[in-house]
Amino acid sequence: MTNDWRAELRLALEELVDAAVVVGARQQDVYAAILDEIGQLRLAYQRDPDPADDVSEQVIEEPSNDWPAADKG
Repeated sequence: MTNDWRAELRLALEELVDAAVVVGARQQDVYAAILDEIGQLRLAYQRDPDPADDVSEQVIEEPSNDWPAADKG
């Protein structure tokens, strides 16, 4: 990303919304889904600000993903 990450993020979100609308999703529904995902990510971050800090020196055979946002498909 460039120094202006907000502009890049805005462009990426606009492209995401445009692509979803092209395939038939309502713009309002796409925005609602994005806001829901952001809310879930925020809650997950509040529970565990940096999940990488939880990794011990043990070998992890399969990654554990208990973040609520990962359950959305």
